[in-house]
Amino acid sequence: MALRSYLQAGRGLLRGAAPRRPPAREGCAGGRPPAFGFLFDVDGVLVRGSQPVPAARQAFRRLVDSNGRLRVPVVFLTNAGNCLRSAKARELSQALELQVSPEQVILSHSPLRLFSQFHQKCMLVAGQGPVEDNAQDLGFKHVVTIEALRKAYPLLDMVDQSRRPKELPSPTTGFPTIEGVILFGEPVRWETSLQLIIDVLLSNGNPGAELQDVPYPHLPVLACNMDLLWMAEAKMPSRFGHGTFLLCLESIYKKVTGRELKYEALIGKPSTVTYHYAEYLIKEQAQKQGWNVPIRRLYAVGDNPMSDVYGANLYNSYLKSAQQKQVQAGMKRSPQTASPQSELRENCESSVESCESILVCTGVYRHNAAAHSTRQEHAVGTVFHGHRDCSWDPSLGEASYIVPDVNDAVQLAFKKEGWS
Repeated sequence: MALRSYLQAGRGLLRGAAPRRPPAREGCAGGRPPAFGFLFDVDGVLVRGSQPVPAARQAFRRLVDSNGRLRVPVVFLTNAGNCLRSAKARELSQALELQVSPEQVILSHSPLRLFSQFHQKCMLVAGQGPVEDNAQDLGFKHVVTIEALRKAYPLLDMVDQSRRPKELPSPTTGFPTIEGVILFGEPVRWETSLQLIIDVLLSNGNPGAELQDVPYPHLPVLACNMDLLWMAEAKMPSRFGHGTFLLCLESIYKKVTGRELKYEALIGKPSTVTYHYAEYLIKEQAQKQGWNVPIRRLYAVGDNPMSDVYGANLYNSYLKSAQQKQVQAGMKRSPQTASPQSELRENCESSVESCESILVCTGVYRHNAAAHSTRQEHAVGTVFHGHRDCSWDPSLGEASYIVPDVNDAVQLAFKKEGWS
């Protein structure tokens, strides 16, 4: 039921700005409407830090018509999570010199709308930026920030000596019991967040109480963005991402308790539920523009083999498997359709046949070979940078294509589609 409400809400958002569907606009390929769409990663593909990649504006000049309107459906699929969708849309609009709507943006935490079973619980939220606003926008009614928890229990945060209380504080009363943890993204003070999250897990949500037995299983933990590294303006190749913070948290928890930290959910790329939602938004855009042709192919453009490429290939594998099962079962409902991803796919009225991964060389990945547009013949890299809980299939780390930048990626897709 929560999933259907989520789909209806998303459908209303996309259609609310245009009550009447506009007449179909023609593409530039002999008047054919597009049967494909783009999923663009942001950091390392369109921008590096706060600076746009020069090829990004060139790419979007190809993607818009003479009136500045997109000729094909586009979704910006980023593992960023320390901001609101509206803020990310404004950033992209400025960087690309194009009007980007929030409904075109999928952040790492966007699928948390599906997890309605936690929306009424008191959740500790960690990260930076507007974490409370993000949580409330996603449907969570009762949230506690790391800073609020630190102020309530000042004796917990002891690493920074300058912040240690000079006098013994009065006992805290009336503070709510925490029932789960949401990890939106990497925080600013890692030592504070690591300490307090561990305290909450060890105390079953009551860090002011004296520790008795360590509860296990521990409180539910929902984590967004598993990226170990990301690309900014620095000449050094990669900056620590939220995946690095998760690695620290997992290691500390296991060292202290002797047990594995468990996740209720790991979302963001390469999670397939994120790509299901992207497919849904691509189709909604096409319908809104009056392009009454089924979307058959998605082109996922990214710079990180472990999230962008792996995620796109994993979703492509799912699409192929689903097609085979439909043929074998004569469209009979299978047990897997009970999952959120499968239900989302059913509500999307599936038509997508493939999701091709295109790897660019302006971010985390660098390619030294001369031929960029040919299919890879070997796995990208030898060190697995993916998350501990993600099974690793080397073949899914191989991009369908490697190109120098996002402009070349768009040209490649247009050539494959017979567009100009």
